[in-house]
Amino acid sequence: MKETIQTIKLALQDITTLNDLATTRYHEDSRKGVQNAIAQRRKQLEKEQQLLDNYIKMTEFENAILAENEQALICGIDEVGRGPLAGPVVTSAVILNKNHHFTGLNDSKKLSSKQRNSLETQLLSQVHAYAYGQATVEEIDRYNIYEATKIAMLRAIEALPVKPTHLLVDAMTLDIDIPQTSIIKGDARSVSIAAASVLAKEYRDKYMRKLGDKYPGYGFDKNAGYGTQQHLEGIKNYGILNEHRKTFEPIKSLLN
Repeated sequence: MKETIQTIKLALQDITTLNDLATTRYHEDSRKGVQNAIAQRRKQLEKEQQLLDNYIKMTEFENAILAENEQALICGIDEVGRGPLAGPVVTSAVILNKNHHFTGLNDSKKLSSKQRNSLETQLLSQVHAYAYGQATVEEIDRYNIYEATKIAMLRAIEALPVKPTHLLVDAMTLDIDIPQTSIIKGDARSVSIAAASVLAKEYRDKYMRKLGDKYPGYGFDKNAGYGTQQHLEGIKNYGILNEHRKTFEPIKSLLN
């Protein structure tokens, strides 16, 4: 008696490599449902392999540092919120756990909200250490967004429960006495920076949603403070808030 197609589908889920799938006896089953199930499982495994290959590539900076000092505490640092018209710039500093493997970890801007939320849950429960830093709207207006971002990054590092031995920073050089590597587009090239990117993004989005509850009409829950049409209409209808960046256009011109 032939196995049912549903039984075969379940059995295919136990096959975890493309090599094993290529040699499975189910290829001999000519039923269309079986062949479709094999094709579907192949696509799943190919996607998983692609994610794994990308993750390995994104550990190159970390592995180079660990090759020189296997006890190194490598800290990834990233920011979120340089471009919005409202709200603070938020940073995160993350030291990953040993033998880390967070499937699908990437630049937070390339991930869906559901993916970020899932990764945040994993990261918060498994990383070696993490902390957040912020620079206020007042500091952004006083120092400019670039300098304020550096301030927020230093605050995140200082808030860590342990002192890192090497920093991987997304496109910044910080005034601090810890060896550091500045990586252009680091959130897509380093797992440590990508982890910081996800945590910072989720933290700031939650902050902006709470701000949206306090000040309805600006769409902060959807736009996170960026200059969307709804946000600009909110400014026109309800005015400029303390949480708005007074040196950013069009707010600067409106005030003048």
